[in-house]
Amino acid sequence: MTRGSHPPDPLQSPAGPLAHRRIIVGVSGGIAAYKAPVLVRRLREQGADVQVVTTRGAEHFVTHTSLQAVSGRPVRSDLWDERAEAAMGHIELARWAELLLVAPATADLLSRLAAGRADDLLCTLRLATRAPVLLAPAMNVAMWEHPATRRNLERLQADGCLIAGPDQGPMACGEYGPGRMVEPEALAETVLDHFRAGEWLRGRRVLVTAGPTQEAIDPVRYISNRSSGKQGYALAAAAQRSGAEVTLISGPVSLPPPPGVTTVAVTTAREMHDAVMARVGESDIFIGVAAVADFRPASPAEQKIKKEPGAATSGRTLELVENPDIIAAVAAHPRRPFVVGFAAETHDALAHAREKRQRKNLDLIVVNDVSQPGIGFDSDDNRVALIWDGGERELAQAGKDVLAREIIATIAERLPSGLAPANPQGAKGITFS
Repeated sequence: MTRGSHPPDPLQSPAGPLAHRRIIVGVSGGIAAYKAPVLVRRLREQGADVQVVTTRGAEHFVTHTSLQAVSGRPVRSDLWDERAEAAMGHIELARWAELLLVAPATADLLSRLAAGRADDLLCTLRLATRAPVLLAPAMNVAMWEHPATRRNLERLQADGCLIAGPDQGPMACGEYGPGRMVEPEALAETVLDHFRAGEWLRGRRVLVTAGPTQEAIDPVRYISNRSSGKQGYALAAAAQRSGAEVTLISGPVSLPPPPGVTTVAVTTAREMHDAVMARVGESDIFIGVAAVADFRPASPAEQKIKKEPGAATSGRTLELVENPDIIAAVAAHPRRPFVVGFAAETHDALAHAREKRQRKNLDLIVVNDVSQPGIGFDSDDNRVALIWDGGERELAQAGKDVLAREIIATIAERLPSGLAPANPQGAKGITFS
């Protein structure tokens, strides 16, 4: 060692898989905060540069001294720190980060984040950063299951936040159930998986359809279906997080557009067809999730159809004509992308999906049985099977956002010249949405 040089950092592996990744670890005030030093150490061992930010509540459970020792940096906690804020330190720190990881994320912090509060340094950083935000909830089981917490999580996920956990098990309060923070080692693997996933579709252009279509009968009535658009929106978000440039063509839904995704709103099957065909030639991957109406009224009435005497007994006839087959048109395009279709079935799901994949010349089809309770249309959960030429994979029931990530991983695996994910099945046992 030459004079004036410094010994290598014993806590950091500069050649590790997270080498020089810039991560803010936010620590809020729950008993699980005692795990934060272990988490920071694990990230540092993989090469990450870590800046710890604590809330006031966290300081009741873990000291700045221990967090500084394992991070190698002074801990930040005060939004009004004159030394840091003289140069707008919170903005500089927000720009520095490649990931904001909050562990533990208490019920109170989730509430404040969902409301967009900026009343301490950690909440302000979340608003000021453009980096992904990964939250590891930790709280009593009753707090985790409370409707207010569920609403806050839904809001945060809609805003683009990622959720890891919680795990299920015994708690410090003596109760048992979901609410335990994911263990530090598993969280460090989730962080690694996040950065790897960001390369799966890097440089690819992905076109996704989602939601139902509405086919007018008259100005106030239409033919449609029960699709909520949740699975398609989750897939668009997962593709975007995997590094792709994503365009989402959406039928009428009540979901906010996924962050970072170009969203095109349509109503009818013909509008969706035209929007897809205008863009498919420039796409590398097409994922047709939308529940497109197969038929539309032949002659929609220009005015509301009124009841007429005797109509109840004589009945009415609604003439239907066939809508264009969007996914078949994509598969037949001269500049054909990698084509992924969806099949919502009510019986013999696998057999029907295998036949549909071959008939429509799809590279991959995703099938689910919508007759099963608690999954499919308008549900937050799903259970699907993936079928391709020479292979099949069943995915266990999980949240649609979790399944979206698994589907994207499989697509990346199957691309003829694409990047294969290092861990296509994701981090086992972790809800990573």
